[in-house]
Amino acid sequence: MDQYNISKDNSFYVIGLSYKKANASIRGRFSLDATSKLELLNQAKMKGVKSLIVNSTCNRTEIYGLAQHPFQLIKLLCDNTAGTIDEFQEVAYIYKNTEAISHMFRVGSGLDSQILGDFEIINQLKTSAIVSKRLDLLNNYLERLVNAVIQASKRIKTETLISSGATSVSFASVQYILKHVTNISDKNILLFGTGKIGRNTCENLVKHTKNEQITLINRTIGRAERIAGKFNLVVKNYANLQEEITKSHVLIVATGAQNPTIDKQIIHAKKPLLILDLSIPKNVDDDVKKLKNVTLVHLDDLSQITDETLEKRKTHIPLAEAIIEDIKSEFFEWLETRKFVPTIKALKGKLQDFATAELNLQRKKNINFNEEQAELISNNIIQKITNHFAHHLKDDDIPTNESLELIKKVFQLETLENV
Repeated sequence: MDQYNISKDNSFYVIGLSYKKANASIRGRFSLDATSKLELLNQAKMKGVKSLIVNSTCNRTEIYGLAQHPFQLIKLLCDNTAGTIDEFQEVAYIYKNTEAISHMFRVGSGLDSQILGDFEIINQLKTSAIVSKRLDLLNNYLERLVNAVIQASKRIKTETLISSGATSVSFASVQYILKHVTNISDKNILLFGTGKIGRNTCENLVKHTKNEQITLINRTIGRAERIAGKFNLVVKNYANLQEEITKSHVLIVATGAQNPTIDKQIIHAKKPLLILDLSIPKNVDDDVKKLKNVTLVHLDDLSQITDETLEKRKTHIPLAEAIIEDIKSEFFEWLETRKFVPTIKALKGKLQDFATAELNLQRKKNINFNEEQAELISNNIIQKITNHFAHHLKDDDIPTNESLELIKKVFQLETLENV
């Protein structure tokens, strides 16, 4: 997309890694919590980066930004995570300009999600964009692109059936439980962690298992109590975690910590225990697999579940892609107009200089010079001339680059590139 005017010195890049090539362990090394995201953004700002969005979820970590070279963004990621540049190069992807824009549309529209049609990513992208805007790291270009992606996501959700039914890791986890645990309504279920995924999982558990023996534990008990109150569930203190695990038949871990919160030392299972780890990085240590009565399933395993519903969703991909192309073309049209905005601004400035010089001359010549009327007339004429040139440049039948060069030459304009 080098033909489009993004910036004089920078290109638009997406750098990142996802479930497609990076396993949960590697994704965990490159994951960013809220604090590390802020540190990365502030570091970017100090290094002169003008526009940047950072998004880190259980399935992917990506940076969208304007840079002279993608290595600027890669280094920011590696400096603020446990991952190394060598590890990044093995599993990562780098997209530039047109490819970067297309990738962002697919991600935000749920077409690149681990479970097709999972639209949770668009909410995460919105939140990340808001954070960047607060830090003055969201320029017109990137904000417009995010809004276009949001628009595509909304249309796909309303105009297709690609998100019909529940389409999320939390739903997949409950489906897994229903398939692998007999008489689930009579079993003890413990949900450890009540963040976003925990809340969604809790709602799906209540809805689909008909189980009245669900217990919630969270490090911050107030958050667990708010969710429990909504569904009339039991809440236990974090100090009771080991005791509650011993009572449980199913343990769902969604704590979102940077290090494992569950290991074999706190599990004393005398009966079969199914553990679902819905966290990135992994919050359940692999050493629990050594325990005889324990089965550990990670979200990557859950995401491999394919059923009839997912197969039906795939039939709606062409329509979703058509919607993306429609909105993407509108974005490119807007981007094309940016090519002549600096020239129109420079032209307007030059005409205003002409008008100012002429008005000053007329003031000296005319004692009864009408200041207000003269300025009104000159401003109206300037606006009409610049509008005329703008309409000329928007004409698809006219070579824009040649027209721009001619306008610059005739009026001896010096323009600054839009950034």
